[in-house]
Formats: sequence, C-alpha cells, structure tokens
Amino acid sequence: MNTGLPAVTVIGLGLMGSALATALLEQGHPTTVWNRSPEKARALAERGARVAATPGEAVAAGSLVVVCVLDHDAVHGVLDPVAGSLAGKTLVNLTSNSPEQAEEAAAWAGAHGAEYLDGAIMTTPPGVGDPGRMFLYSGAPEVFETHRATLAALGDPLHLGPAPGLASLYDAALLGLMWSTMTGWLHGTALVGTEGTSATAFTPIAIRWLATVNDFLTTYASQVDAGSYPGDDATVDVQISTVGHLIHAAGERGLDNGLPELLRAVMERASAAGHGSSSYASVIEVLRNPKSPAGGANTVDTRDAGHTPGR
Repeated sequence: MNTGLPAVTVIGLGLMGSALATALLEQGHPTTVWNRSPEKARALAERGARVAATPGEAVAAGSLVVVCVLDHDAVHGVLDPVAGSLAGKTLVNLTSNSPEQAEEAAAWAGAHGAEYLDGAIMTTPPGVGDPGRMFLYSGAPEVFETHRATLAALGDPLHLGPAPGLASLYDAALLGLMWSTMTGWLHGTALVGTEGTSATAFTPIAIRWLATVNDFLTTYASQVDAGSYPGDDATVDVQISTVGHLIHAAGERGLDNGLPELLRAVMERASAAGHGSSSYASVIEVLRNPKSPAGGANTVDTRDAGHTPGR
C-alpha cells in the first residue's frame, strides 16, 4: 500500500534496530530492512517490511537510510562495500559512537555524496515510538528539517547543532547523569533499607526530592555560564559538612561508601581551590581542571562525622 510517506531503510536488526523498524512501519512508512542474520527480519516481514537480500539492495530502497549496528567498525563493515550507492541519500547513524567517530562518519558520508545526521537514542527499545522519548541529532540543520517528520515516528527529535559529534557528546553526558543519579538512588535505597523501608516506599519520596534538585540545576546553570557562584543558598563547605552525615550513617550500617566518599573528595578539592564559600555549582571548576589542589588550608575535615560542626 502506498501511503505517500517517505521510504526508509533500516540496517541492523538487533533489539533496537527492530524497534526502530517497527515504529516506522506502525506510522505507515514503506520500510526496507537488512540484517546480517536474515532470521531477525522474519517478524518485521510479517508486519509488512520488505527484506533486502544485501546491504546494497537495502540502501537503494530508501531515500533515508537508518543504520543501527554494534559499533563504528560495524557501520563501515556493512556500508564500505556499498558506499557508491549512498550518493543522494541521507544516512542517519543511530549506532552508539564517540564524537570523534561521528565526525569521521560524517566526512566519510560526504565524500560519497550522502547527507549525514548523527543520532543518539535516549531510551530503551520498548520506548521507541513514544513521542515523549528523546532522540538527539546533530548535523546540517537543513537535512534535519527535511527529515524531521519521518524521524518523529521514532520519538521526539531534538536537533542540537551542526557539528556531527554533538549528539554523541550529549549522549555521554546524559548517560553519566543517569548513572550518577541511579547509583545515588540505589545508595539511598540501601541506606533506608537498613531500617526496613522498601524501595517502593522510598522511591516516591526520592522522585519528589528530584523536583527540588531540578530547581537547583536551573539556578546553577546560569551561575556556571557566568562563572560566578554566589554562596547564597548553601556553600561548598556546608555541603562538605552535610555529606559527612551521609558517610557516617551509611558506614555505621555497613554500606559501601565509595560514591559519597568520591563526592566529598571533589567538594574538598573545590574548597581547597578557594570555593569553600561559593555555591555547589563552583565544583565545576575542579571538574574542568583535574590538576586543581587536592587539599589545603581551606579544606574542612569531616571524617569525625559524629561531631560535624553546625551549619
């Protein structure tokens, strides 16, 4: 059935690639798929996908070619032999890679006459197709705008800028935020769990607290951009005192304190660098400069957490 929607090719049918192809089919896009192991295409064929016998046949079938394979080397392994057929196509690379690999792929695609968008999928396969889930893209704005409506079949398409490596850079930054947040939540869950509180009881309160943390981020963002960190809410030295309570409580209950100890060490470096009276946002200065002092006269010692000075 001709829906009038652009034809799309999906190369790579792992869990994510299959989810991408399914979302495109559900939105009515004529979809051609290819995978090194043909059996992974059977379920998609039953949904109406055309199964290409070769990568070259797959590339020829769609004006928009979406590739989602294992890694950067796999992209080249599949597409290098058929690079000549990419001329006039738009290649959307949703394979996880580094910013430098994205830059290389963009240059490679351009040398073969193809437009290029790099992308980062900010969800797991079950979330593909949900308009509330972010898909990040970087590359030429006009190329993104041309294909925005098609890409919206996968999730909410956000364009970050013309530099091809931006999507991968944001991906790394956001995953770091995710892991830090989830590990902090798990540490907190373990802490309250020592008193018999379940994770399901603790988590709604933790989520409500994150709304306040969101406010902190909004406030601190402008401070970071300005390079000015007024300590009018809670200073780094106050935070050092407070994290001592967490370390003491968790240590007394036999928990691993690797994460809060790491956080305290970074705060202490910020204090030693002269930011003890600044807001927590000033910690970014030692993150930007790993050679900043590791200790000094301004560092507050809170290892005797049972006798932490008052705020």
